[in-house]
Amino acid sequence: MKSLQEFPRIPLAVLPTPIQKLENISRLLGTNVWIKRDDLTGIGLGGNKVRKLEFLLADAKRQGAEIVFTTGGAQSNHAMLTAACAKKLGMTPILILKKRGVTERKGNQLLEYLMDTDVRFMDTDSYDDIYAEMDRVGQASGKKYYKIPCGGSNAIGALGYVNCMKEIADTGMHFDYVCCAEGSGGTHAGVALGAKLFMPKTQVVGLMVDSDPFEIITTRIMQETAKLLELDFVPTESDVHLVNMCGPGYAIPSPEGNAAIRMMAANEGLFLDPVYTGKAFAGLIKLAREGKFKSDDNVLYLYSGGAGGLFAIDVDLG
Repeated sequence: MKSLQEFPRIPLAVLPTPIQKLENISRLLGTNVWIKRDDLTGIGLGGNKVRKLEFLLADAKRQGAEIVFTTGGAQSNHAMLTAACAKKLGMTPILILKKRGVTERKGNQLLEYLMDTDVRFMDTDSYDDIYAEMDRVGQASGKKYYKIPCGGSNAIGALGYVNCMKEIADTGMHFDYVCCAEGSGGTHAGVALGAKLFMPKTQVVGLMVDSDPFEIITTRIMQETAKLLELDFVPTESDVHLVNMCGPGYAIPSPEGNAAIRMMAANEGLFLDPVYTGKAFAGLIKLAREGKFKSDDNVLYLYSGGAGGLFAIDVDLG
């Protein structure tokens, strides 16, 4: 196995992020619920993408890129954090986003405006169209450019969450389960692969906030990351455990997600968002109430940030 230290990485995040027990929610759910505070990674409003960007932007720098492209929905946390990290490193971010969701100057769009970011919208549901537009704009610029996929979800980005699992393992704490949001597959892929390497007694559960075939997507990213690390095994779909919490659709708030947002805020003073973390935490609540977790289990919720979404989406939280 190649060491993670052998891959280019720029230290952008404030690490390690804290692990805290949610005492009140643990009592409500009848199991030991902990939270990994990856909302506190230290750039923008924090969030999981900073761990991925440490590796992705290091690769971009290694290739001599001056322009960094990425994509996502109009309120993409990943896109906002890519802009923030690229600006910090003296690179030029260009965000080519799907014209889907809240495009007004709210939430992450406001943050991108404050950073004087070049944001462009395409009225398409196809990321292939967007990646082709990146090539057109990049080639026209005459400068070296680097394309980061939606969510930073590829093998290089997933290294950030392999590293996160090593960070958790190094604390000596034992967790029976780690639960994370599943929006583009890369975070879950890194967490699941990292668990196999450093926390083999821990089951990872991906809580889907979109309806894509993540059993295929996440397995593929795990396999590509395993190849990068020169591991002596090939991950399979049996390594991917999923719970569908998409509700009425991607970026459309769900009643379960809204209830989870209120539970977390009212009991722990933490703020989830209606697109990712609210729906994901609703999945953990669902599993607890269905009896998946025993009373003495330790369940870790990976809080991937994104509270800016609360200030963009008009939603009745009840």
